[in-house]
Amino acid sequence: MKALVLAAGKGERLRPLTETTPKPMLELGGRPLIHYPLLMLKRAGITQVAINVHHLADRIQTGLGAGHELGLEITYAPETVLLGTGGPLCGLRSFFGEESFVVANADTVMDLELPAMIEFHRTRGALATFALTRPANMSAYSHLEIDRDGRLRRMRLLTARQGGFEDFPPQPPTLAVEPYMFCGLYICEPRVYEMMPAAEPPAFSSMKDLFAPMVARGLPLFGFVHRGLFRTVDDLATYENLKREFAANPPLAIS
Repeated sequence: MKALVLAAGKGERLRPLTETTPKPMLELGGRPLIHYPLLMLKRAGITQVAINVHHLADRIQTGLGAGHELGLEITYAPETVLLGTGGPLCGLRSFFGEESFVVANADTVMDLELPAMIEFHRTRGALATFALTRPANMSAYSHLEIDRDGRLRRMRLLTARQGGFEDFPPQPPTLAVEPYMFCGLYICEPRVYEMMPAAEPPAFSSMKDLFAPMVARGLPLFGFVHRGLFRTVDDLATYENLKREFAANPPLAIS
């Protein structure tokens, strides 16, 4: 199994820091932020990793090199224009081959039991499985609604309108579901490539343009609930808070 770590964004909400340092290379707990998802993948036995790069790409490539110091083999996927969260998949079709693959955000720190999630994904015959968590304020995030078996029954994607959602499918599920937040990692089957939206250049949102229509069609997508540590760097305030938290209590178990 191989993986993609999404690291091409400009990190605009972390300016001025990201004017000279790309967000994935910001220091947190004594290491670059991107080390956390990379080491999580390594602990799960995934050592062949692609990283898409755009903003200050040379800083990421110089900082990580070929990945050997982390026990990884890193392949870089440069983007001349930003391709969103879904577009990077298009150029990596041959890299992933015919195996399941993982996609992870570069700005997330969590102690996810990825091997257990992979087993969950396989035993359910899922096309895609999303790591989910329950934040204190669900109203601030898109909702992924799962039934008691973990099957994803509806995506409620937060819109620009305050408190508004775009629902896939539009009607509420007829059975009991629980809402969760996507927490930055999913497992995918190569068959999903058959459902990619047509775009030129291939810039699109993985959630809105690829997976939400799949949920609306009733295809087998699942959610794996993560109940452990979950932190993400959204802006300057969350970054500074995390620096203080990790300085006082570094996450040694996931370093």
